[in-house]
Amino acid sequence: MADKKDYYETLGVGKSATDSELKSAYRKLAKKFHPDANPGNAQAEAKFKELSEAYAVLSDGDKRAAYDQYGHAAFDSGAGGGGPGGGFYGNVNFDMHDIFNSFFGDGADIFGGGRRRNGPRRGADLQMRMQIKFEEAVFGATKEVQLQANEICGICKGSGAKPGTHPETCKECNGSGQVRAMQQTLLGAMTTVRTCPACRGEGKTIKDPCTPCRGSGKVRGTKTLQITVPKGIDSGQSIRLAGKGEPGEKGGPDGDLLITMQIQPHKIFTRQGNHLYLEIPITFVQAALGDEISVPMLDGSEEKYNIKAGTQPGATVNLKGKGVPSVRNNRNVGDLVVTLNISVPTQLTENQKEQLQAFNEAMGDDYVNHEQNWFDKIKQYFK
Repeated sequence: MADKKDYYETLGVGKSATDSELKSAYRKLAKKFHPDANPGNAQAEAKFKELSEAYAVLSDGDKRAAYDQYGHAAFDSGAGGGGPGGGFYGNVNFDMHDIFNSFFGDGADIFGGGRRRNGPRRGADLQMRMQIKFEEAVFGATKEVQLQANEICGICKGSGAKPGTHPETCKECNGSGQVRAMQQTLLGAMTTVRTCPACRGEGKTIKDPCTPCRGSGKVRGTKTLQITVPKGIDSGQSIRLAGKGEPGEKGGPDGDLLITMQIQPHKIFTRQGNHLYLEIPITFVQAALGDEISVPMLDGSEEKYNIKAGTQPGATVNLKGKGVPSVRNNRNVGDLVVTLNISVPTQLTENQKEQLQAFNEAMGDDYVNHEQNWFDKIKQYFK
C-alpha cells in the first residue's frame, strides 16, 4: 500500500475538508471520469475507481477516522484498524447509483443532465424567421405562417406500435431504462448504472412498429398558425408561441415556437429604436423666407409644418409622438425626426444664372465673402 495515492489528494481536498466539501469534490470529478462519459477510456475508468474508493472511505466517519490514524494500512487484513480476517469493507455492495441519488435525488442522471429517459420529456423548441413590412412592424399585424414540424402520429396516437398492438416492457431492464453491472474492486462489489442498450433508456420495446411513423410515434407535417405581430417590434426580436413546438414525450409538455422578425426597409423612412427618421428637400427660397410644407406620415396621412425664415441646411424638426410605439408599452411612442435638406438646382437657364448673380451681388460683401470669412476665423483660432 506504500505506493497508493492519498485519498485526500485523490479528491483534491485537504484533511480538514467538511462532508459537503468532500461531496462537492467527488461529484465534480465523478462526472468528469465516469465510464459513461469516457467510453473505452481505461485511464478514466481507473481514475473513477480511485475516486469512488477514496470517497467511500472519507465519507464514512469511522473509516475516515481509521484512515487518518493508520493510512491505507487501516484496511489491510490483520491491521490494527480492521482486525483479523477483514477490513472495514468486508463484503460491502458498493452501489455508485445510490451515491449519485444522494446528490441529485432518485431517478436523476448526472451525466445526461435530466431525469431518466423513460420519464416525461418536454418537446424541443422550434425556431423560424419571418420577413414583415416596415409598416407591419410599427403598427402591428396578423400574419399566417406555415412550418414543417413533427406531430403526434394519428395512427398509433404516439405509441409507436402498430394498431392492435402495444409497446412491451423491456425484458433487459424490466422497464427501468437502466441496467446495472457489478464488478469487484478494493471496496468490494461495486455496481455501476448504464442506459439500457436494448430499449435505449425508454423502458419499452416495440415488436410491431407503426408503419407511418416507423415506431417513433411522430410524423412530419405542416402546421398553419395565425400569429399576432405586436406594435413596435424590431428586427432581431422574437415572438414566442408557447406549446407550438415539437410534441412532448411520455406526457411531457410540448415545446415552444420562436419566430424572429426580419423587417423590410422602407423607401423614405428609417428607424432607430422608437424614433422614425425622414429627410425632406426644400428650396433655397423656402429656407430663406420660410414656408408651410407637408410632412408625410408613415400611415399615409400628412401634417403641415411651418418652416422658419432663415432655416439652415440640415436643420431637424422633432414631431413628438409620431414615431414607433414601444413593444412593451404602446403608450410610449417615439418621435418623427425630420431633416430639412436644401435642394440645389443643377440645371439653370442663362436668365436664372444672371438673376442669381445679381442677387449675390446685392447681398453685399458680408454675404459674398461669407465662406472666406469663415476660413479666416478658423486660421485665427489656430494661431
